[in-house]
Amino acid sequence: MKPTLFVLAAGMGSRYGGLKQLDGLGPHGETIMDYSIYDAIHAGFGKVVFVIRKDFEADFREKILSKYEGHIPVEVVFQAVTDLPEGFTCPTDRVKPWGTNHAVLMGKNVIHEPFAIINSDDYYGRNSFEVMAKELMSLPEGSTNHYSMVGFKVGNTMSESGTVSRGVCETIDGNLTGVVERTAIGYDENHNIVFTDEEGKVQQLDFNTPVSMNFWGFTPDYFAHSEQFFVKFLKENINKPKAEFYIPTLVNDLVLRGEAQCKVLTTESKWFGVTYSADRPAVVEKFAQLHEQGIYPEKMF
Repeated sequence: MKPTLFVLAAGMGSRYGGLKQLDGLGPHGETIMDYSIYDAIHAGFGKVVFVIRKDFEADFREKILSKYEGHIPVEVVFQAVTDLPEGFTCPTDRVKPWGTNHAVLMGKNVIHEPFAIINSDDYYGRNSFEVMAKELMSLPEGSTNHYSMVGFKVGNTMSESGTVSRGVCETIDGNLTGVVERTAIGYDENHNIVFTDEEGKVQQLDFNTPVSMNFWGFTPDYFAHSEQFFVKFLKENINKPKAEFYIPTLVNDLVLRGEAQCKVLTTESKWFGVTYSADRPAVVEKFAQLHEQGIYPEKMF
């Protein structure tokens, strides 16, 4: 069975200053999502599901979905802060979304096969889709609790415009044992990759250190785990306006309790994206180069 690609596209880019999901960055107005969908199709994915907000559905359908007709089946689901389990009511002052794993839950009624999750505003590179598709298609039918993530080399994920936050992966025998969130990762004066730890000490990261860029692979049982954990999360955090339910939080919990295994897949792909508005010119240039090199055709869709 071909896996499904689940694209998280509900967020606003506050640091970027707008809907970067809809920004035409390629030489012919291609969005970052266009490259992801193109690479996913060629890697063997059989369907795409987008999670978006209802308020920009019309724009999204016109600018994004229409171009994929005839190339791959597409479905859309919606994320809203008011979409909570029975027994919970969204606080009236809640504006911030409930997080990436809440967005994942929106796909539970339309995804029934192994699936991968990506951000809509990240360029992951063709090899990352190839290794994920291969992993998901290799799973025996009915597999449960066999998860995976693409582990990018931290040196292939940096921004020249500012520091970044990355989930640094800890592994044993290629399997994830934990994800430690590191903030303000940047370059020092010698162009070494560094961050400041909890004690205020500057620590160096090796270029090849695997990090999570939110490219996950799951079997459908993950939805049930998510529902159970979200109830627990809400009991503890519903009145905390900035609390969010993140994918690594649940994966860490399942791995630590021995309920699931998560394989870290190695890729040589270079990630890039538009974390800051200053990143835009460099991203436009990179896409132009990829087309010039023949990696992408003049017309992808």
